[in-house]
Amino acid sequence: MGVQTAMDEVLHAPTIVEALRAADDVAFEAGRDPSVRTLRVLLTALARSDDIAAIASVHALAEMHDEEALRRLVGLLSDPRAFIREHAAWALGQSLPRLEAVGRLLGLVAEGGFSGMLAQHTIEKWSGAAGEALAIAIESALLGMTDASSRATLVETLGLIRQPIATRLLREVALDPRESDEAREAAIAALGQRRDTAGLDDDLGTVVAAGGRLAAAARLALIDLDPAPAAHRGARGLTVAQLFLHADIDPSLSAVGAGDNGGIATLLVRLGDALTVDEASPVQRALTLSRGPLEHSAEDLLRVAGTSRGHVYGRIPLAARPVASAAAWPYRVTARRGIRRVLRAAGGVDVVHLRMADVGSLAAADVARELGIPTVFTVAPDPHSVIRSLEDAGTLTREGFGETDLREHFWFRARLVQTLAASASHTVFFPRPDLVQEMRELVGIDMNARSERHTVVAEGVDLEVIDQAVAEARVAGIEGAAAAGAAFGDLAALLGDLAEDRRGLPLLVTVGRLHRVKGVATLVGAWAESSLSERANLLVIGGDLDEPSRDEQEQLDLVADVVPPHQRARRGLILAGHRANDVAARWIAAARFGMPGLAAAGGAYVCASIKEEFGLAVLEAMATGLVVVAPDGGGPATYVDHGDTGFLTATWDQDRLTDAVAAALDRAADDDEHRARRSRDVVAEGFTIQAMAATLAPIYASVVAQEAELARAARMPA
Repeated sequence: MGVQTAMDEVLHAPTIVEALRAADDVAFEAGRDPSVRTLRVLLTALARSDDIAAIASVHALAEMHDEEALRRLVGLLSDPRAFIREHAAWALGQSLPRLEAVGRLLGLVAEGGFSGMLAQHTIEKWSGAAGEALAIAIESALLGMTDASSRATLVETLGLIRQPIATRLLREVALDPRESDEAREAAIAALGQRRDTAGLDDDLGTVVAAGGRLAAAARLALIDLDPAPAAHRGARGLTVAQLFLHADIDPSLSAVGAGDNGGIATLLVRLGDALTVDEASPVQRALTLSRGPLEHSAEDLLRVAGTSRGHVYGRIPLAARPVASAAAWPYRVTARRGIRRVLRAAGGVDVVHLRMADVGSLAAADVARELGIPTVFTVAPDPHSVIRSLEDAGTLTREGFGETDLREHFWFRARLVQTLAASASHTVFFPRPDLVQEMRELVGIDMNARSERHTVVAEGVDLEVIDQAVAEARVAGIEGAAAAGAAFGDLAALLGDLAEDRRGLPLLVTVGRLHRVKGVATLVGAWAESSLSERANLLVIGGDLDEPSRDEQEQLDLVADVVPPHQRARRGLILAGHRANDVAARWIAAARFGMPGLAAAGGAYVCASIKEEFGLAVLEAMATGLVVVAPDGGGPATYVDHGDTGFLTATWDQDRLTDAVAAALDRAADDDEHRARRSRDVVAEGFTIQAMAATLAPIYASVVAQEAELARAARMPA
């Protein structure tokens, strides 16, 4: 179509998502016609106020593979717009090494953050052709660098240079007590990747003997130096790995709701169990990877290596303190090494299931490709749905896209979704209205092409846990908390702290992470600034209230602006913090039946998320028989019967959310046992964790069979 026509498509696209997709054509046309006129078109777009056209031009310059275009691209590393500098660092990875760019790229690496990760990735790509020059440049950069964090990041980058020239300095840093522990740890981890270097066992043994955190890092490096992966423990069935690195996942789900420990953590625990509980299942072992402390990593590896059947957990050490998913991108290298280590220890992983466009999936995809393990990818229009919702709400514009992209990394994440889907052996999709059309329009995937490689899989919940919660909540609703168990006693204590005139009202309940995407602050505003606060109390389950993350603190501050902490008891707001999954299930059920003298029956569940790809907590609430409020797009729209079992609305709009919650309270006041039974039946008939496992297991088996066939074909003579 020509680069001018392609750029016009970007400039005149009716939505931001469509403009992002049209940017691919600009890059393609620039690569097809690297002419002077193409360069003029791109440079003109770079000067526009339209941020999307400007970013599209950055990536198109990289595709031209033209000397003048690349010179201009290098120059953008000094652009006054931070988002242009970031995209230039990323785009340069598509070119041959440009030594005049190395200094500025290393400056970004030293600054850290997402931009630093992209610059480091480019340096890594260039290292194959220019490793020695890059190693010398990094060593020079370290000479004047005193900041411990920056030195550590540069040392980590040096560790990505495979040429022997980098090894000397890595050994010096690893053994130098004058260096910060952070820099020494980065050097130690890098040495674990250099199996062809003599004497490293002795060097690392010295660090182990000294004890402390560095000793734990050295033990892992020694494990990495072992050239032989663990033997497969005689498993007859498949081993499937699944991961979410931004949560502390354990079988008890004790941390769910804190930080990024959301519904995905619950899903992975329940699914891993369900996949392996049936001896007839083709899946014999499920391996769930999440974050964990460095000091326990070696023990985890032993447990993984020694488990041949069932659900086993492996923990990846990322940072000394938990890091939110949006801030975890700089841990790409650490994540990749940790994932590789656990998969090798498992001794025979057949499939890796990726679910999120995050640093864990980015790193795991690299490891799977390196080890020859096929992947299954659950495709969700994220960040596409968020972009659309923010644009609809008027809070995201084309002119302000660049600054938002610096925080949210929308462009990179959208491209990552496309890359992971394209490289997967099989793709899985959540049910949603107009799924085929939305995947084509938002993500650019044609589900009708190679339909045998695409499957729609509903997520599921554990009805046994929920039914037990409902049974106990019925007792609590009749006889009081003391007759129903400890979980209800804790809830009774929270309700008892409310002002006396609030204790006869029903409960509105929401469960989830304290993150802006989850809309908790919007819900509190809708409730507190309307008559809803006169009709019901609001119980928010989720978040680490003692040591909140940056995202959690942001939401807590917004909530405090509406309801100051000292007014919560008088006004009926309860911030309960995160609770174990089975406790949250009991409290959700209690909203339906009430508790004598503390809460009236007839409460409702509210999901105020900007977007909800599927909505496990909504399903759990429906299974208890509660009326629910949920977003009018994504998964909930496929199972909530609007006006009967719940109400669908534009949750990002506070007025519409208020109206929907009011309607839900009206519906719940009917005390309709038939409606409650219909809600549970919907979940029981199509949304259990057992049904999900029964659908996924044959997919994993088919992927492995397909890989075996490819391997056989590759051995056949031409």
